Amino acid sequence: MNNRELHIVRGSTVRDILNQFPTLALDVVRDTYLQHHRGCTENPDSYFLRFKDNPANRIIALPAACVDGEDKVAGIKWIASFPGNTRHNLQRASATLILNDLSTGYPMALLEASIISAVRTAASAVLATRYLLAQRSEISNLAFVGAGVISRTILEQFRINQWSIDKVLIHDTDADSAQAFSAYAQTLGFNCGVAIHLEQTVESDVVVLATNAAQPYIDERYIFKAGTVLLNISLRDLAPSQILGAFNVTDDTEHCLKANTSLHVTEQQVGHRDFIHCTLAQVLLGEHPIDPSRPMIFSPFGLGVLDVALGKKILDIARAQHTSVPVTDFFESTVRWS
Repeated sequence: MNNRELHIVRGSTVRDILNQFPTLALDVVRDTYLQHHRGCTENPDSYFLRFKDNPANRIIALPAACVDGEDKVAGIKWIASFPGNTRHNLQRASATLILNDLSTGYPMALLEASIISAVRTAASAVLATRYLLAQRSEISNLAFVGAGVISRTILEQFRINQWSIDKVLIHDTDADSAQAFSAYAQTLGFNCGVAIHLEQTVESDVVVLATNAAQPYIDERYIFKAGTVLLNISLRDLAPSQILGAFNVTDDTEHCLKANTSLHVTEQQVGHRDFIHCTLAQVLLGEHPIDPSRPMIFSPFGLGVLDVALGKKILDIARAQHTSVPVTDFFESTVRWS
């Protein structure tokens, strides 16, 4: 205990481990949702650092802990979202993850977390799609609204988990981004096209919303067919009229009813939350049936405990493979009295 190490896990190491264990993210996400449902996690509100002179930019702190089982761990993801980065060919989001030993509270690892954050988001989207489609893993038409890293990672997770997808459609207000995504999707073996107009995406079986939208723009003018799965990843694209007409599933209802998400705006408009039907964990456990007679919306606020749980698995693998970087002199001293 007197000579504790801090392990650093590079982004390249995170990527290598996820490539070695392609279903790791989906397995961890599913197990962590069930732990959260059982009350075996701590996941307080996220905290937003905003800037008066740049209101589009924010840095978010997501503290969380897994408090049951052999993978007990606490941690915090510190993730920046600067939309203007994309104008300079920089990724919008960057992130780090600190993990703490629950027996002492000492930090034990620092991980590059933008990949972890994107992959756990994508895994939750793929998991939700499978269960909202009644365990099917075939999609005739998959549409993406937003051609960024999150959309790309979701498509990768569909491929990794061996989904059959006939056609992929990309829509983005930035034509160059849409074309780049389309070209990338084709390298993965998908039949892919670009949708110039948003209206072209509404007939798809699954629609991924992953944009930088600050307020709803998909209103009653857009009519989705019964059984369409809408993955409401960016949380603010859908108007209350869309929410009220759908079967709504969340990762955590209390979290989703904050920060002016589409669900939060809808609650403020109608004065109740009865339009939210269940959590994804309840669907996984068969505690609540799905309703394919109308569009089905999955709105994940993005639980920090998913990052912490996946980060712990990656750390354990990195240490076992000796690919983490130990810093033996990070702590000046851990001894109370010499």
